[in-house]
Amino acid sequence: MRLIGKLLALPFMLVTGILYMVCKFWVVLSGAVLGILSGIIFLAALVLFFVAGFLPGLAWLMIAFLISPYGLPLAAAWLVGIIGGANSALKDFIFG
Repeated sequence: MRLIGKLLALPFMLVTGILYMVCKFWVVLSGAVLGILSGIIFLAALVLFFVAGFLPGLAWLMIAFLISPYGLPLAAAWLVGIIGGANSALKDFIFG
């Protein structure tokens, strides 16, 4: 009975492994691109503070924070970590 469970879990392990690798690649790539972009937007927000006023500058600062490595890319990395944990749990079940 345990062998049947392991055979049924094998395709899920393969799918989560491939999904984990693809998502990890995209998170690293997008984190680098968005990190550079957030720096540019931060500098533009500083200019907006003096040119357009407080609220437009604050809005652009919030956008720069969301796309910085501490905003949405961190949440995406957390979700990729959950996929990796599920893949590891499936590997432990199948090969353990």
